[in-house]
Amino acid sequence: MAIDKKFIKIFQNVTSRAALSSYYQVGKKNKIKADKAAVDVMRKELNKIDMFGKVVIGEGELDEAPMLYIGEKLGTNKGPHFDIAVDPLEGTNFAANNLPGALSVIAVAEKSNLFNAPETYMNKIATRFNEPGLVDLDFSIEKNINNLADFKNSKPEQLSVCILERPRHKEIIEKLLKLKVKIKFISDGDVSGALLVSNDKYNIDMFLGIGGGPEGVLAAAALDTLNCFFQGRFIFQTDKDKSRASKMGIKNFEKKYELKEIISGDSIFCATGITSGDLVNGIKIEDDSFYSETFVTHKSSSFFDVIKDNKKI
Repeated sequence: MAIDKKFIKIFQNVTSRAALSSYYQVGKKNKIKADKAAVDVMRKELNKIDMFGKVVIGEGELDEAPMLYIGEKLGTNKGPHFDIAVDPLEGTNFAANNLPGALSVIAVAEKSNLFNAPETYMNKIATRFNEPGLVDLDFSIEKNINNLADFKNSKPEQLSVCILERPRHKEIIEKLLKLKVKIKFISDGDVSGALLVSNDKYNIDMFLGIGGGPEGVLAAAALDTLNCFFQGRFIFQTDKDKSRASKMGIKNFEKKYELKEIISGDSIFCATGITSGDLVNGIKIEDDSFYSETFVTHKSSSFFDVIKDNKKI
């Protein structure tokens, strides 16, 4: 059953209000306060919605996060049942240091249709070209790049790849540079990094590398609506990671997840800018109003837009 289109505006309001709250902490060198500001308001707004909501990806377990923890029930206990994934402040360092790219993010799916991702790393690959056998996590970097270049009738040096700038990506980066691929390095925020493959205007052909598992699921929710390609494989570094994953129903620790295994059915995705970045512009305040931009998708209606909005503070 599809999610009613009325919820587009409702959830867009949630992320824009959370973004505004976090915006007041921008540039104050305190990422904990900036995150808490977004969390508190997002929770407050979600509890106003007529729904049975359950957090499947949140700020952590109950003993780690007093609000928006995994398993928390939200809403007025009437209306449709939703699985909810949240990242109230994606890019905490961006907000704390007034750098581009801080977002407030939510993904909403029908009950039991959103993968409950463990708080661990995920190896990811994404591109807007959803062609079978074109790219794959199990292919070499060289094969993925050459396949994509051939598909686009171009050369590797004409491709652009987005990757988190981390020591763990040294070997991948060296291979990309050898292929003369243009690289967009990001220091944080791999939800927005993955979403840059969704549209030609962002000029990113592929996103790859190791980032957060929950962030991978959030990005997948938007990429699914836009008929993009995404694969992910969780990386479990400790026995504790594996134990937690087992309790969440994960049996095969080496499994490669296709997009349809991460999210199915209908969904809504909203990402509101806190500080301006590649994806959307940030919050602007004028008198007693604030202006926001939100990257929004709704699968069943094939809706995708950047919603520009102004509201009373």
